[in-house]
Amino acid sequence: MMVKTLPQVHIETFGCQMNESDSELVRSLLKQEGFGFTEDRERADVVLVNTCAIRENAHKKIYLHLSELRAVKKQRPLVVGVLGCMAQNLKSELAEKEPLIDVLAGPDSYRQLPRLLTNALDAQEQGLRQKAFALDLSEYETYENIMPDRNNGVNAWITVMRGCDNFCSFCVVPYTRGRERSRDPESILLEARDASTRGFKQITLLGQNVNSYCHEGWDFAKLIAAVADTPGIDRVRFTSPHPKDFPPALIDAIATHPKICKHIHLPLQAGSDRILELMGRTYTGAAYLALVDRIRSRIPDIVLTTDIICGFCSESEEDFQTTHRIIEQTQLDSAYIFKYSERKHTIAARKYADDVPDRVKGMRVAQLLETQRRITLERNRRYIGKTMQVLVERDATRSSTQAMGKTDGNITVVWEKGTGDFRPGTLITKQIFDASAATLYGK
Repeated sequence: MMVKTLPQVHIETFGCQMNESDSELVRSLLKQEGFGFTEDRERADVVLVNTCAIRENAHKKIYLHLSELRAVKKQRPLVVGVLGCMAQNLKSELAEKEPLIDVLAGPDSYRQLPRLLTNALDAQEQGLRQKAFALDLSEYETYENIMPDRNNGVNAWITVMRGCDNFCSFCVVPYTRGRERSRDPESILLEARDASTRGFKQITLLGQNVNSYCHEGWDFAKLIAAVADTPGIDRVRFTSPHPKDFPPALIDAIATHPKICKHIHLPLQAGSDRILELMGRTYTGAAYLALVDRIRSRIPDIVLTTDIICGFCSESEEDFQTTHRIIEQTQLDSAYIFKYSERKHTIAARKYADDVPDRVKGMRVAQLLETQRRITLERNRRYIGKTMQVLVERDATRSSTQAMGKTDGNITVVWEKGTGDFRPGTLITKQIFDASAATLYGK
């Protein structure tokens, strides 16, 4: 009697940490229903592409990837599924223009995947083609009773809330991930303990706006402190907060708890009050500056990073120079700087013209990058001669004779491997002898 082998799934993840976390959920859900997983796409019966919808470059990368899968599917049977934010936001376009797609599933529909994929595989075996879409948004789904299937490593992502209620005019998240809802803290703490017993030394708490976490008397400050108390966990990080509601209790928790990392990613997006209002950010440049001062006065050694969008609708040279001045004034440790990329279904796409020429956007990005690179180099050089505690992660990107890890402030440190100083997940100390805008060099 022939034994039917497990269908093998290959999953490829694009985009943010939330997508990485979602892929871990998907693996767990499918393994529970008898699916196997392979790192080799050529051995897969199913290829799932977990997608991002935040920027145009992400879209282009995913369409290029789908064209590769189209060629594979001409050579052999293959079920192709597209998951995540792009599936949710461009469902009509993908369903009509990408005939290779068998399954489309949005971020709130992953519990349906085992059934959808089984049906698609059964239909394929019979020489039929069956497309299936699951794209409803939920007001309640948090996947809190699913323990993620994590790859081995140092860091465990834990999603503490899903969706967003901010409706920033440039952002597609409320339309792809739904309204904001927070997980039960007990399920989060259970997941943290599970991660610890499996050897993870760092936890990163995820949410579109983590500092608005709220569940039956628990706020985010109480939650992160409880997670940081988990035995066996050395560090806890979080991303991302919103400057509009950064509570003093959270600043105090970061300042006082030894295991909560002294790093805050604090998205600015723009410095001009006019642009911030068009973006729906609900704070001013002055309020952002005051928050930075308040954080630094309470936590002098804090590492602050940010996001900035250049060339948002109607951004003038004066608006841009205001952003540039705030970058100079705040002296943040690093910044992710992007050209504005209009996204379908957002408030900005409906109400405002994307009228800043692409050439101008590119020039503004380049100017900010040059300024931020200089600032980051200056700030990194402050660490030369100091001894830093580093959490070992892996081989360095450029050389297997070197190792890399992160400081408490999330700054990369690279060093030549020696005896006993390369065990991922261990905390070691390194004296910094040199620095670039991207890296500290230790010995």
